[in-house]
Amino acid sequence: MKEKILSNRKNGMLVLILTTLLYLAAVSGCVFGGMMVSDGDSPALLAVSIIWLCVGWIPYCGLKVLKPQEALVLTLFGKYVGTLKGDGFYFVNPFCTGVNPAADTHLNQSGDVDNKASKSALSLGFNVGKTEVDISGKKISLKIMTLNNNRQKINDCLGNPVEIGIAVMWRVVDTAKAVFHVDNYKEYLSLQCDTALRNIVRIYPYDVAPNVDTTGDGIADEGSLRGSSEVVAARIRDEIQNRVEEAGLQIVEARITYLAYAPEIAAVMLQRQQASAVIDARKMIVDGAVGMVEMALDRLNQNGVVELDEERKAAMVSNLLVVLCGNRDAQPIVNSGSLY
Repeated sequence: MKEKILSNRKNGMLVLILTTLLYLAAVSGCVFGGMMVSDGDSPALLAVSIIWLCVGWIPYCGLKVLKPQEALVLTLFGKYVGTLKGDGFYFVNPFCTGVNPAADTHLNQSGDVDNKASKSALSLGFNVGKTEVDISGKKISLKIMTLNNNRQKINDCLGNPVEIGIAVMWRVVDTAKAVFHVDNYKEYLSLQCDTALRNIVRIYPYDVAPNVDTTGDGIADEGSLRGSSEVVAARIRDEIQNRVEEAGLQIVEARITYLAYAPEIAAVMLQRQQASAVIDARKMIVDGAVGMVEMALDRLNQNGVVELDEERKAAMVSNLLVVLCGNRDAQPIVNSGSLY
């Protein structure tokens, strides 16, 4: 279904003034018509005035007020008439009704504000104006809104369960598709976000892993959920956009808001990361110690400070490696005797 914009209906103020003047004229007609009937004249003026007072309120039902970045989808006896877009004071067919199937849907996102204040006011005895609330609920917001979906537990490409949450910035660009192509575009968006998130997360490991292809080109790469968050978010955004195109929605941006191992394996994975960090640190210490021993032996040979045979060199290398690679400070032992 193609969206039809009703752009030539901004004559609400004119209709309001004209209808109000006709009501005032009908009241005056009733007064003068009653006087004329009492004088024996024709009751035509009185009859017309009474009829207008009975049905003259109908044009008021066709007055619509829209704020900036709001839209109203109108149907007439089940047929799509068009969409009002843009701020202004409109007049449409009084029998047209606004359609918004997602008006009562409250998700964890901006724009979905529960009317708790209205309910509290009603419980205290205040009149809140139910008609105004109902009309405003039929309007569709065209602003950029943020959907913060619930965290999901998903297995990555290595089978490790991870918990991940995303925030999706979206807006309605085609009101006709959003209203008529899907049953509820907010629930549809939320479901497609969950599905797209699962499809993309299953491609990546949580951390960099060997022999894993995340791009689909058959070559192992270093993509991961933790290290390639921008790439993963872009792929999630494209995946969601492809799924909600028929619903008239535009996905502006998608961001990962939470990422962690599932609680049942978080402690084990933390120990694994600690072990990996210890191994890397030890490797760096050993590499540095070997380089320092080589430098010490080369300097001793160049300067001719002392001549060492192979056995003494081996003992010196062993002592230096113990000192340099130890976790504690070395306790020096002074040899007061001869070298041999």
